[in-house]
Amino acid sequence: MSTYVILYETPRYGACHFSLSFWNSSKKAKIPLKEPKWIDELHQKQPLNDLDAVILAMNSATASKMVFERHVGSSRSFTKFSIICRLIALVWQLLAVSMASLSTIFYIFLQFLHSLLSFGSQSWIYTASKRLFNTTWINIQIRCGQILFWPILLQDNDLRSQSCVEYAEKAALHKHSMWSSLAVDLLLGNLIGFSLLFNAESVCLWVLDFANDTTNELLRTGCVWLMGVPAGFKLNTELAGVLGMISLNAIQIWSTLWFFVDSLLVYLVKGLAILGILFGMTVPAALVRDMIVVVTLHVSTLHWMISLSYSQQIQALAALWRLFRGRKWNPLRQRLDSYEYTVKQHIVGSLLFTPLLLLLPTTSVFYIFFTMTNTSISLICMLIEVIISIIHATPYIKIVLWLLRRRRFPAGIWFEIVSCHSNSVNSPEIVSLDKISSPSKNSLHQENISGRSHVLVSILHSNFLTIGQIVIPHYRQVFTRVSRSYFARSAYGVLTGKRISSTLGTKLPSTMPWMLIPYKDYWCLCRNSILACMPKCHCHLFQ
Repeated sequence: MSTYVILYETPRYGACHFSLSFWNSSKKAKIPLKEPKWIDELHQKQPLNDLDAVILAMNSATASKMVFERHVGSSRSFTKFSIICRLIALVWQLLAVSMASLSTIFYIFLQFLHSLLSFGSQSWIYTASKRLFNTTWINIQIRCGQILFWPILLQDNDLRSQSCVEYAEKAALHKHSMWSSLAVDLLLGNLIGFSLLFNAESVCLWVLDFANDTTNELLRTGCVWLMGVPAGFKLNTELAGVLGMISLNAIQIWSTLWFFVDSLLVYLVKGLAILGILFGMTVPAALVRDMIVVVTLHVSTLHWMISLSYSQQIQALAALWRLFRGRKWNPLRQRLDSYEYTVKQHIVGSLLFTPLLLLLPTTSVFYIFFTMTNTSISLICMLIEVIISIIHATPYIKIVLWLLRRRRFPAGIWFEIVSCHSNSVNSPEIVSLDKISSPSKNSLHQENISGRSHVLVSILHSNFLTIGQIVIPHYRQVFTRVSRSYFARSAYGVLTGKRISSTLGTKLPSTMPWMLIPYKDYWCLCRNSILACMPKCHCHLFQ
């Protein structure tokens, strides 16, 4: 009778466990091309349980053992280290009270702002500001929801996670991912916020110099250059003069309005610094993105006006070209049909086609200039949008745990064959196989063993995820809303004069409903949540 012995390390929460598939993925562990012979013999002798059920039983047995030992053998461990346990419990209690008090103060501040905004939510100023600063509004809602709901998300109310080490590990990572993202965002916000706060004047001077250089050296000089002979192209003088004067007047009007904002710029920079200190980096970054859209409104308006004129010319020339070919666009069937035009229609088409074709280079030059300027602004806004989404989506707690203990991220299993006793005709022989690193190698070594295996000893090991396999799925979710044909549609829109979107449409965390409970209850909720995270061996001191 053959005996197969499989040795494995006991799964423990926070140390190691086994899993057949990648986390957050439906892909199973890779099966070798050729299985070892002893696996075939094992299948022929007796039916085995499902491998998923076996792994689940291994992970669940240790979880139940830990729960049993925690409730039965806890009193014995406290008698030996009672002074240290009481000291740690006292420090934890003081931390819970201080964090609860600080969170309650912030909760009162958020409730005051919420009531103030609710009072003026029916005014047109509120509606207009919400549309202009839509990205900032969404990020403030996300951050406020995370700050309000952190004590609820920190509590461990999932009974299913206590039944399995793997479930407990996933529940803990999900529970700690929100506060780790919040902590990193606040840390970055404080670093940038205090830097802006102490260097507000120099930042204002840099912004003013950059705005003046962009307006004078780029926009005004560019419009004057287009009104002449740009790059040696002979343009229509009258049309170039009209488009250039309209552009210069719009730039001058906006520069005059910007002159009155110069005195308020230092307060805006300090406001961004305070927002970064209180709410983290994502909120002031979103506000900067919306402010860029607002302060470049004259560029986007001029681009819209020129693109409208350019697209109308392109459509008119395409329609007239179809007239000369005897074709007509059928909007119902979305195709070109033959059509017999009259002589008058051909004459009118000829009279319109010539001036439109001759004026197209002038319109195209202005359209190219403002398209390049507006696209540069849109790319900056998209870059800020991507940075905000990546800050929200980065799994900081998983990265830290992967650096400290990679065994907490299993991805498939494999067997290391330690020894194999085989029978031969002459005498028994013991074959030892050391340090086999993959199942495929196991199969090759197993094929070299002569005779039938009677005793086989192997060690169960687990593969581990790489840092890319951990981070990339989170980043892939950021761009789930971005269509694959986005850049193709944008390029087609630029060529045809259609307006393209200035946002990439990256995915942000879902906003949570507003919490409204008494202040005393919120303080108790924060305190109990922190105490719930206290090591289990100390919880009895406060029961």
